[in-house]
Amino acid sequence: MAMSYKVRFWEIRERTGRQKGFEVRWTVSGREKSESFRTKGLAESRRAKLMTAARDGEPFDPRTGLPTSELRALKQRTTWYTLAREYTEQRWDRTPGNTRRTLADAFATITPALVEPGAAYPHPHILRRALYSWAFNKNSWKTEPTEEWQDALAWLERHSLPVSELENPDTLRRALDALCRKLDGTAAAARTVKRKKAAVNEVFGVAVERGYFTHNPLNGLRWTAPEVADEVDPDCVPNPAQVARLLEAVREIPGRGPHLYAFFGCMYYAAMRPAEVIHLRKAQCRLPATGWGLLHLKGGIVTAGKEWTDDGSVHETHSLKRRAAKATRPVPVPPVLVRILRAHIEQFGTAPDGRVFQNAKGNYIDTSAYNITWNRAREAALTLDEHTLELAKRPYDLRHAGISFWLASGVDPAECARRAGQSIQVLFRHYAKFLAETRDHANRLIEDSMRRWEGATDADEGELTGYWPGNTPEQLVRGGIRVGETGSNPQYRLTA
Repeated sequence: MAMSYKVRFWEIRERTGRQKGFEVRWTVSGREKSESFRTKGLAESRRAKLMTAARDGEPFDPRTGLPTSELRALKQRTTWYTLAREYTEQRWDRTPGNTRRTLADAFATITPALVEPGAAYPHPHILRRALYSWAFNKNSWKTEPTEEWQDALAWLERHSLPVSELENPDTLRRALDALCRKLDGTAAAARTVKRKKAAVNEVFGVAVERGYFTHNPLNGLRWTAPEVADEVDPDCVPNPAQVARLLEAVREIPGRGPHLYAFFGCMYYAAMRPAEVIHLRKAQCRLPATGWGLLHLKGGIVTAGKEWTDDGSVHETHSLKRRAAKATRPVPVPPVLVRILRAHIEQFGTAPDGRVFQNAKGNYIDTSAYNITWNRAREAALTLDEHTLELAKRPYDLRHAGISFWLASGVDPAECARRAGQSIQVLFRHYAKFLAETRDHANRLIEDSMRRWEGATDADEGELTGYWPGNTPEQLVRGGIRVGETGSNPQYRLTA
């Protein structure tokens, strides 16, 4: 609510029989506010202070009834711990469980670093667990924390830095440095640091909106985050022959192997994310007896954890990544994947809700389950040198392999991005080396074409004949060169 200059004051009201019997009353935009005091003198002093602020032209906050100067001072006394919990509560209801968990992890990492200089809780593991599992998990607020967690959080409330200290560059750098370390002191992954910093930055951004700061203190801070290797390493991406070996190894693994053969096939031939494969339903598949098929992707299944979801379920259904809730993505699939999926459905059927892939109990495919199978396939299919290069170390590398194969085959990058469900900017950032190979291939094609034209030069007549699609004679006129059309075909004769 916007600040207001519509402030009215009433006379002090005495209320007998009360310990604080003198009440100061005023209204801000028609909303009544009051404060009670033990003596009339204290009440008159408070009323005079508020009236002075109004006469000096200070706007008042309709929610709290306080003038701007007092509201700012009150907010400056708010601690980082309180600020982060306010943000958690504010965003909780419109945030999926997986993101809730990510935010809690970020806040639990940085909050112990935003304390008074020299302060350190003697049991950091207990403090971290209390923050992650209770303080920043709104679902847990329904019950009281354990006694050891209460002690840890009480210590934090006493030592957490006030907002006024969070504009100190040294304080912020110390806190951001904490994001770069795990609890055991080892270095955190650069991508993890980037994700946590983004979460912390969101809190500061909302704090600016709510008047805690005039600007985001993190903006312009001289601090260097670890470099994130967004670019896919070609050494880790299997080529088609290696993929064939890996998929065949999956199919031959007893137990889950035959069932996951098509699962991993979708990740390669359709460049699907694991969550999208888990979500795939038979109704989304167009699988003709011959030729290419089509998959209409509509969402994904992610593992959030029952502690973070509203209904206590382990999994959540999400829309397609960075897409509207009901958006779809049609992905053409080659005949080889059509045959694999048709055989899979014929052999294993579908889940009651129509999902193509299910575990033995009809539930969602578990991440740990398909990771175990993939690791066993790598052990069986790859050579020692390929293991050393960490070739196809994760199942997700199959998606990278699929996209890189499209690019190497000459598919337009924009079409690759559309089929993969990512922006063209992300495609260029992640697959820069593969795109460079594609550009080299394009350059070679252009050079070959130029040599063919040069070889077609008639030395006697000084004429050059060739087929230039998409151009008219008028478009080919350049600086005095005469153009003449020969025959009915789109072929033009250029005579110098």
